[in-house]
Amino acid sequence: MASSGIRSACFGPVTRSRSRSTEWARSPIRLLPAEPVAVISRTVLREQVKDFLLQQIVSGELEPGTRLVETRIAQELGTSQAPVREALRDLELLRLVESEPFRGSRVRAFDEEEMIKVYPVRASLEELAARLATVNLAGDVSRLEIEFEAMREAAEAGDTRLLAEHDIAFHRVIVEAAENAVLEQCWTSLGVESRIIITLYGVYMDPAMAAERHVSLIDAIRCGNASGAGREARKHVEVSARLMRSHIDIARR
Repeated sequence: MASSGIRSACFGPVTRSRSRSTEWARSPIRLLPAEPVAVISRTVLREQVKDFLLQQIVSGELEPGTRLVETRIAQELGTSQAPVREALRDLELLRLVESEPFRGSRVRAFDEEEMIKVYPVRASLEELAARLATVNLAGDVSRLEIEFEAMREAAEAGDTRLLAEHDIAFHRVIVEAAENAVLEQCWTSLGVESRIIITLYGVYMDPAMAAERHVSLIDAIRCGNASGAGREARKHVEVSARLMRSHIDIARR
């Protein structure tokens, strides 16, 4: 998420075929990197397992359609099946995992129309969050500037994955500053989905410009312009939605 800002969903052309889901479902399960992984602490196992699986999904290590076998995950992480089962339920609530009777769980695939439907909901949430955060932050944009600078550095280095991480962190600062638990919970689910879309379906088209688009939002919050911040936040997401739609249309030709 610099004197340039980042845009949360400036994707490159969508090149993956939908048939890949079937291919992934048949592929061997790959839960962990090649190097050894330390046994997870027994403390707060459910959250630790969930966070681990979430990171694997977000990073693309666990691709859409990949089966998630409780016994295998428990063995890999050195824990019992109970916290794994609970973690999978949590991820199902976030709409990142799907389960079928007698067939177990798998990483959920997103179809194109569903990806597009995320954006108007996210636009409304981020508009409200920006309005509330502007009042609560009272001109203090230091945390936003930190993420902005990190976005700019990632853009200059051509590291789009790191750029995406700081882009999301930038918007999370705003959502948390809104101090509305319901809003934050809704946004978190959509934010994770957006991150997965970025990872699996393309990259930022122009990383430097993506970062730059955050400047006007920072300025509005710094000046205490709540309505202006809300407009900028909504515009930010709407531009991303148009780009995503454009890439989907191109991929269909």
